[in-house]
Amino acid sequence: MQGGPWEVELRPERGGRITSIRLRGDELLDQGIGVNDPTATGFVAAGAAGWDEMVPNIDVSRYPGPGPYEGLELPDHGEAWRLPWSVIDDSTLEVTGRLLPWKLARHVVLSDAAARFEYTYTNAGDAPLYAYWCAHPLFRYEEDMEVSVGEVPRPKPGMSRKVFLRRGSVDSVRLAWTSGPAIDFAWDKGVTPYVGVWVSNGDLGGYRHIAIEPATGGGDRPHLAVPPPLLARGEDLRWWLEVRDAR
Repeated sequence: MQGGPWEVELRPERGGRITSIRLRGDELLDQGIGVNDPTATGFVAAGAAGWDEMVPNIDVSRYPGPGPYEGLELPDHGEAWRLPWSVIDDSTLEVTGRLLPWKLARHVVLSDAAARFEYTYTNAGDAPLYAYWCAHPLFRYEEDMEVSVGEVPRPKPGMSRKVFLRRGSVDSVRLAWTSGPAIDFAWDKGVTPYVGVWVSNGDLGGYRHIAIEPATGGGDRPHLAVPPPLLARGEDLRWWLEVRDAR
């Protein structure tokens, strides 16, 4: 996809992964370390690069009760990244869960000012369903890059770290690379108030990326202490993210 100063590449068959976002030719997403095995059980073993959608969890966990899905084991980083997505039109992809009856559609709009990502999560089952979703954009990481939130981890070379920001405390983060580009990554905090920040500085085999992770629920999984919205049969949840040009 191309529009304004943006170029976006997507792979529907590879979990709907956004493999590249370029702003005036500058790549924003980490391109990984050459690992690409979509059959692997674990997300890192499969190849951690680009931008995936985490549904219905991140951490390996069990779906909370009560209800017919109580105790169902949820795999590493969920299942959206493991499934082929359907192409609805030139700018919309869609995928339906197999373990749980969720459906996610992602629509991309490119303008001069921003690359906008619009989401619709639907409960496609008969019972109420916790609508857990988390963005997983792995932006390129430079040790001296600007990150506008003070809580951002700065791990030593060869290490990684994740922190969680206070619920609803921010709705955007500025990222500026010494190599040139600068963006504001913004989100709808009314629907996605939980935000994690993950940084890998050469850990996990050599990955160097920073992930700003807005989510509908807290704790990297559907958790009753910090639950995502509970949707009735056929109910939708809608929200958006934007990568804005901040040059």
